[in-house]
Amino acid sequence: MSGMEIERKFLVRGDDYKRQARSSSRIKQGYIASGHGRTVRVRLRDDKAYLTIKGPSLDGGLSRYEFEKEITVDEALSLLRLCEPGIIDKTRYLVDCGNHTFEVDEFYGDNEGLVMAEVELSAPDEPYEKPDFIGGEVTGDHRFYNSHLRQNPYKKWKDEL
Repeated sequence: MSGMEIERKFLVRGDDYKRQARSSSRIKQGYIASGHGRTVRVRLRDDKAYLTIKGPSLDGGLSRYEFEKEITVDEALSLLRLCEPGIIDKTRYLVDCGNHTFEVDEFYGDNEGLVMAEVELSAPDEPYEKPDFIGGEVTGDHRFYNSHLRQNPYKKWKDEL
């Protein structure tokens, strides 16, 4: 898959998303390179693995170019050894709402207590329904980027919110 990724990110209130989820999966991911808004990520999701390259955002974090390719689990395990320090560990819940699916991530480790949702859109101004568990929007706030959370985890700054 490649093309423009357009998404909005939100904090999540409560845990109703778990009851509403149609599925969940465990994700572990590392970053081979990250900086200047660009990332090269390796992800293990249940029994599948992916290599993803993302470009910088030119519109405040709402959209950016993304290239993703499925790789073998063995390749991912080898590539994870090359990653920068800090692995992201989370469970992703898929929650349908209206015509969209919200991906809700519950983080573990140094990011324990952080729960975020994102919804992918086909256009920046595409209308969408919000589930009742959606809190404040954090689209474009670099503190909530996974590549940032690995080096500056939630536990260090959560009291500032």
